[in-house]
Amino acid sequence: MPYRPRSIRASTSVGAARPAAALRLSAVELDHPRLLPGVLVPDPNRDPRRRSTRDWIVDVACFVVAVVGGFLIFAEGHAQMSDELAFYDLIGGAICSLALWWRRRWPVGVALFMLPFNAFSASSAAAGLIALFTVAVHRRAAVAIGLAALGMATLPIYLELHPDDELPYWGEVLFSALAVAGVIAWGMFVRARRQLVFSLRERAERAEAEQALRVDQARQHERARIAREMHDVLAHRISLLSLHAGALEFRPDAPADEIARAAGVIRASAHEALEDLRTVIGVLREGDGDEPEAPQPTLGDLSALIGESRDAGMHVRYDGRVADPAAVPAGVGRNAYRVVQEGLTNARKHAHGAAVEVSVEGEPGAGLTIEVRNRLPVGVGAAAIPGTGTGIVGLAERASLAGGRLEHGRTAAGDWRLWAWLPWPA
Repeated sequence: MPYRPRSIRASTSVGAARPAAALRLSAVELDHPRLLPGVLVPDPNRDPRRRSTRDWIVDVACFVVAVVGGFLIFAEGHAQMSDELAFYDLIGGAICSLALWWRRRWPVGVALFMLPFNAFSASSAAAGLIALFTVAVHRRAAVAIGLAALGMATLPIYLELHPDDELPYWGEVLFSALAVAGVIAWGMFVRARRQLVFSLRERAERAEAEQALRVDQARQHERARIAREMHDVLAHRISLLSLHAGALEFRPDAPADEIARAAGVIRASAHEALEDLRTVIGVLREGDGDEPEAPQPTLGDLSALIGESRDAGMHVRYDGRVADPAAVPAGVGRNAYRVVQEGLTNARKHAHGAAVEVSVEGEPGAGLTIEVRNRLPVGVGAAAIPGTGTGIVGLAERASLAGGRLEHGRTAAGDWRLWAWLPWPA
């Protein structure tokens, strides 16, 4: 099997679980992909064991080098060989040269197969070095060194069959050891370069996958923010609609001017609710995310919110103790507005007819405190208004994201209390 680092094998085994963008690098278009080794071609659908054009060129070149180099080594010592040894030497060289065609798939097996031939065949020496180089490229250094040690162990047999009159015995051993060490070092260098390429590719794919994940998370957070905003807005509008519709239902004999006023409030609230709904649908559509959002409410809009509730028949007492509402940061003011809006909506839903007390106070550095309180239990008036049950949850999340906190629940005095504190930087 071709070389593939363990970390790369582990990452590709779970590649199917990655986002589609994570594999974009694997399908990148290169100018000359055929000049890459087969294991480095970035194509997830390609079998890495299949040779690329570059692999075919290298394999043909290795075969030619093994044949020519082996023949030159054989020719140099041919005069000292017997005819029988020369015949078997050439047979061994031919077999080892042909075996090189399978060196990529079974590098260790091919190298082990050549060891007996390298012990007596001079013409197989070049093929043996090429096989050892392949092992150094595709396997760990310990495996290549082990095979080199086995090859050096057969060296005495080779030197006995092919003595050299020009070099002493130790010189031939030293020369062979240097040649083997150079081949292993070269193979380890090529292996290190391929590991670097795999590592950089994996990092790039991981970075692209993380970027896609961050984009997806940002999109989800934005949709959740829009959902929170629309819950607060639509719940307020629809609760006003339900309150006025309930009043008309329970007082069919009301004066005509009161019926007309209630119908006007219903019409206006329904129109505003539809406008808000149209805005959020436009934002959530694909490709419409760049549309400008409607102006967000601030603390200065609390008076208008209280006025809407009073016009709807609620008894609301508002105590504002902020010296300059315009000085409150926009984000803090918007969150405070949503807290009061949710408190009034819940009072209309669950405590119809109860008086509501709203207080807002704070200053820079000390934070902004919001409290909405109404009496429980109360008498039953209009029909109960259904809710999603997520309004308080959204407020708690909103306050937490802003660095504040939110409390809600029944007090010892029997009141329902919604309290929030939001940071207001100095």
